[in-house]
Amino acid sequence: MHFTPTNIEDLPTPCCLIDKAKMQRNIARLSAHIGNLQCTLRPHVKTHKSIEVTKAIIDAGNVKGITVSTLKEADYFFKHGMNDILYAVGITPNKIAHVAQLIQQGCDLTIVIDNEDMLSLVLDKMAEHNCVFKVIIELDTDGHRSGVNPHSHALLSIAKHINNSAHAKFEGVMTHAGESYACFTEKAKQDMAAQERDLTLHAVKRLFEVGIHCNTVSIGSTPTAFAVDQLDGITEVRAGVYVFFDLVMAGLGVCDIDDIAMSVLGTVIGHQKDKGWVITDAGWMAMSRDRGTADHPQDYGYGLVSPSGSHETRYIMSDANQEHGIITEVSNASPESHSEKHIGSSSKSSAENNDSIFTQFPAAKAVEILPNHACATAAQYDHYYVVENGVAIDKWLSIGGW
Repeated sequence: MHFTPTNIEDLPTPCCLIDKAKMQRNIARLSAHIGNLQCTLRPHVKTHKSIEVTKAIIDAGNVKGITVSTLKEADYFFKHGMNDILYAVGITPNKIAHVAQLIQQGCDLTIVIDNEDMLSLVLDKMAEHNCVFKVIIELDTDGHRSGVNPHSHALLSIAKHINNSAHAKFEGVMTHAGESYACFTEKAKQDMAAQERDLTLHAVKRLFEVGIHCNTVSIGSTPTAFAVDQLDGITEVRAGVYVFFDLVMAGLGVCDIDDIAMSVLGTVIGHQKDKGWVITDAGWMAMSRDRGTADHPQDYGYGLVSPSGSHETRYIMSDANQEHGIITEVSNASPESHSEKHIGSSSKSSAENNDSIFTQFPAAKAVEILPNHACATAAQYDHYYVVENGVAIDKWLSIGGW
């Protein structure tokens, strides 16, 4: 599809922008790090759901297959030539027919399980289809969400149950260190990365001792992927948000603000001068409802505004309605998380307010806003504008839904 280069000020708003150079730099950074540790990446494409971004990741090297979070993603990426796919959400019986269809079409698709009850149910459904399903067991290595305890008897029981089935093949284990999103120091991230790796390898050892081999030993989160220093015994690392980064990752020290490759472009539609508010046409439908920085030392509300492209920490989207975003000075921000108050609102009168915010953001001004959670923001859009030097040079499609 031909795209005519367009100055970003002339794009329809709200829209989602990708800084191509920053994205490529972010991709190269993790590819090099994991490559230096003699391991491979299985990137999580749920962040962007875009074939163009995925191709950029593959071009950077050290990639073995992809990770998806929906079967719609699996369909889309398989159609576009990606064959080795891990569907990294626990499987349910009502999805087995869809999985079977992909396998029968030639997709090398692996599914995930973490409990005996669900395994019994899905094995019954598998028997209805003429194919063998590759299954890995999800491990809980940090108490964050789902998964089997690596020390438990259930781990061995589930693996044996899979191996004893004529319809399933045990492939290995995976885990996700979601608690790394609460690790604000480098040591905390390093410790979490070591815990994620070591508990996974402990599970592999226990399975080996009862004669069960793991072809796949998969770990990963963006914070631990950058923090890990040794990957012996690990076959692949999964991460997703690193391609764009976001304010949560910057708050954890995984990246700098200037590394964030995604922004939402909005337009100033009005002012509430007595309140110190600038109103934009980018609300929570454009940014998402994610308030991932609410518990961080610096709370960015619904996003950090970049008035001049420098991403200075001065203005934030302190509150948002469905199609309206409220921009205020960060100096007025409240530390309270999940407050009904506008995070950046001021109690000063209009006479006391500094009018610089209205000078910075006159009517019809284009405003770039960095997101808290790139995955959630990206999911609001079916395309991205790819930007170089303030000019949109291409339009990349993405998919959504399940």
